[in-house]
This record gives sequence, C-alpha cells and structure tokens, in this order.
Amino acid sequence: MERSLTMELVRVTEAAALSSARWMGLGLQNEADNAATEAMRRVFDTIPMQGVVVIGEGEMDEAPMLYIGEELGTGVGPDVDVAVDPLEGTSIVAQGTWNALSVIAIADRGNLLHAPDMYMKKIAVGPEAVGKVDINASTLENLQAVAKAKDKDIEDVVAIVLDRPRHEDLVKEIRAAGARIKLISDGDVAAAMNTAFDDTGVDILFGIGGAPEGVISAVALKCLGGEIQGKLTPSNDDEIARCKKMGIEDFDRVYYMDDFCPGDDAIFAATGVTDGELLKGVQFKGSGASTSSLVMRTKSGTVRFIDGMHSLKKKPNLVMED
Repeated sequence: MERSLTMELVRVTEAAALSSARWMGLGLQNEADNAATEAMRRVFDTIPMQGVVVIGEGEMDEAPMLYIGEELGTGVGPDVDVAVDPLEGTSIVAQGTWNALSVIAIADRGNLLHAPDMYMKKIAVGPEAVGKVDINASTLENLQAVAKAKDKDIEDVVAIVLDRPRHEDLVKEIRAAGARIKLISDGDVAAAMNTAFDDTGVDILFGIGGAPEGVISAVALKCLGGEIQGKLTPSNDDEIARCKKMGIEDFDRVYYMDDFCPGDDAIFAATGVTDGELLKGVQFKGSGASTSSLVMRTKSGTVRFIDGMHSLKKKPNLVMED
C-alpha cells in the first residue's frame, strides 16, 4: 500500500467525526450515525484506492451505503479490504459522553477477517502482556498473567468491560480477584486500543462485544504491538445458519491476531467525536472546528497523533471542490 494512504484515511475519519459531532448530546443516535456514514462515504470517493468493504454498516439490503461488498475509492491505486465504523458509539454521541470515535482499518485485499455481524467474546492486552493471556483461561489466571507481565500487584490491574447484564458474572470474578474495573457504556474499539497506552490506565479488556469491532480492534492493536483473541458467540439459529453459510462450523475456534489480520501491512485511523482518554472530541467555534486523530501502520510501526483545524466555510461539504 502507498504510504500516502495513511493521511488520506485521516481525511475520511475527520469528515465523519465533524459531521456526527453536530449531533452530540441531542439524543438522536440514528441521525448522528447517518451523518457520519454519509460524510465518510463522500470522502471515500476521493481516495486513490480500489477498496471493498468487508466490515461495514450491514449487508447491501440493510444499508444504503458502506454496505459489505461496496466498492470504495477512485478505482486507481492499491486493492484493499476496508473495515469501517463511521460512528463507534452512537449512543455515546446521543448522550454526550466519552470515547465516541470514527474509525477505519484497511489491509491488502484478502487480509481482513470477514467477521459476521454478531457477538464475539474477546480479550485484549497491550504489548507487555502479548502471549501471556488466553481466552480459554479463567478470569483470575488472565489477571494474574497481566499483573506479572506489567510488574503490578493484581490490585493495581484495571480491566475494562462493557456495562451489560451479560457481564454480571465476569464483573464478580474480576472483583473477587482483587482487580479494579472500568465499566463503559459503549465503544469497545476505543477500549481495546486503550490497553496499549499506559496513560489510559487500562490493562486488559474482557467481555462480549461485536465481532466486526473485534476485527477493527485487531488492526489497531497490531499497529501498536498488542493482542486480541476472540470466539464467536452466535445467539440464535439464524446467526448459526449465517456462520455456516460463511463456512464457519467450529464455534469453539479461537481467532488470533493472524486470523483477524494475517498480512504484514495494514493501516488504522480514528478521529475523536467526543472526548476520550486518547483523543479529544470535535470542538466547534464560529466557522471553524478542531479535530484530534490517530493514524497507525503495521508495516512501519509508526503511530501519529494529528490535530486538525478546519475551515467549514471553505470546505462546507468536507471535500475540496475543483
């Protein structure tokens, strides 16, 4: 892939973040998601690549744009798989809380897992604990492994978990082990990324979340030297049938980093929509706005934080007109 794609992808996430941030705190999550999706799709038309959506807003009959199988880009440039979440944390934006992001991951064609849109059990850690955790091990064993890897007492280990009824037993196990918990309402891509940055205070992610988000998280963690493991957890006969249609028969299979993203070149980009531990949210003032973004590439190992200042008067549609 061309190196220039890293900055091109930031333009895409910036546009989605700028559009959806207008809806922050208004209680209208569908409107916020639609705004992000439309802006992201518009800017994708200007990106020099031949992209195909493998993780998107749904199947063709479920989504008007950014649907699975949709072709993106100018049609000239590298052939890539594209995974998008125009607004990771729709309810976060609606409520005006923390860690909503616009995110993209791309890899060479055939190098992103085509994960079905269902739940997945996940465990994720940063670089220090790579190779030390096991999704099939107990909660206590994994917490002890992370504590040892990071030279911490288990009481100082912080686990991040989606605040859902399905995690009631998991929360009890973490607390019984003596570790601490950060419960979040949504946004497990941001949560997975946070395990790789000491400043966030997060050491490990546990729990069940979306499988598509697991693929995007895997690209981010591959760039950062971290690790995620996952197991699909279909919840009904329709989801089981969908898996089998995709050739997935073994529901005990563990998906590792090389299953999520097997190639050696991938790019991840994210822009904050609301404030978070890593990225500030969009700030508007007059006819301008500011954004905070992160872009990373596995091949180079480069991690860039980018602050942007945008003239909404000169670029009202978030794309420069000829």
